[in-house]
Amino acid sequence: MKTAVFRKATFNSAHRLNNPLFDDKKNQEIFGLCNNPNYHGHNYDLIVKLVGDVDQDTGYLFDLKVLNDIIKEEIIERFDHKNLNLDTLEFKNLNPTAENIARIIYELLRNKIEHKYDLEITLYETPRNFVIYPVK
Repeated sequence: MKTAVFRKATFNSAHRLNNPLFDDKKNQEIFGLCNNPNYHGHNYDLIVKLVGDVDQDTGYLFDLKVLNDIIKEEIIERFDHKNLNLDTLEFKNLNPTAENIARIIYELLRNKIEHKYDLEITLYETPRNFVIYPVK
């Protein structure tokens, strides 16, 4: 009986979209306000989706308290109230676009959640801009 469960979390981070291979003019043309040299921030909404079979003994697909703890340890403590460009190893050499942030979150959680569960990340950068990773 395939079922999906979801856990929502929020974190606040600053970042600057910038490609060091581009000159200032090209970075400004491509990234606009997101290329502010003094950075800018977002209140990210993260939705973690797990799909799998419900355990007949517990009635759970996955204990959402355990999922909450994994998200807190792997994502919130790592990224909340941080400058992604300056304060994190994950984005030291990776442009912290919403697409890249979602992929990194997926990889961090995938390492902690058994592969018998399908994992999908939805990351809202703003109420109107969001990314889903991976897309199947």
